Amino acid sequence: MPLRVAVVGAGSSGLTCIKACVDEGLEPVCFESSDDIGGLWKFKELPEPMQSSIYRSLVSNTSKEMMCFSDFPMPDDYSNYMHNSQLLQYFRLYTEHFNLLKYIVFQTKVRSVTQRPDFSVSGQWDVVTTNKSGEEEHWIFDAVLVCSGHYTHPTLPQLDFQGQEAFSGKCLHSWEYKDAELYRGKRVVVVGLGNSGGDIAVEISRSAEKTFLSTRRGAWVIGRMAANGLPLDMTAITRFNGFIMQLLPRGFVNWVTERTLNQKYDHDLYALKPRHR
Repeated sequence: MPLRVAVVGAGSSGLTCIKACVDEGLEPVCFESSDDIGGLWKFKELPEPMQSSIYRSLVSNTSKEMMCFSDFPMPDDYSNYMHNSQLLQYFRLYTEHFNLLKYIVFQTKVRSVTQRPDFSVSGQWDVVTTNKSGEEEHWIFDAVLVCSGHYTHPTLPQLDFQGQEAFSGKCLHSWEYKDAELYRGKRVVVVGLGNSGGDIAVEISRSAEKTFLSTRRGAWVIGRMAANGLPLDMTAITRFNGFIMQLLPRGFVNWVTERTLNQKYDHDLYALKPRHR
């Protein structure tokens, strides 16, 4: 009898785990709480509690050359940096090509994973799930792979914003953001200069009356494209560059990189320059 493996989540990690299990002669059962594959990359018009959520315009910040699965290259006509709908289509092609759908149980939530009483001998796990009707099911597995992601719970530090209870405007997390139409003609402040903060600030600025971007420490702003229009990650993440980075002093590498970035836009001039190198 092949060993049975529970896979929690049918997003990008869950799908590859299913295939890896099949390749190794294991018997995977994937539990997906929604009605479709894709996980984070499945766009929904309205955010759902306990589920990841993306905005309508989201484009990947990893190129297709670096992001594709090693055993399934992305189609040549795909964009270097894909819209979320195109990436979801890639997952569908991957799932169909390797016939993974038959291993996925949709609209089923994993409620608990616990070691069996004889775990020290059997190494097995008790898994409790509930389906869309609320019916509880008990399973026994030899292994469990958790692929549920980590973008499901928005962190909104309202306690850190003194006087926010008197603020008459709308205060929300990027987890709730879908498009800029809601902010047309308004004055908006976006707090945070991570990938989502930068993305959303740019998009909102095309609709809002005025957009402010608040960053506590500044950041080194790096675009997706390198020289000659090639994807940055494809040209930067190489064995040669890794070898050079080990040989050269860290301070010199920082100086060269910062000088290159500041030729595009002077971070100090735009009050973006952080303290960290």
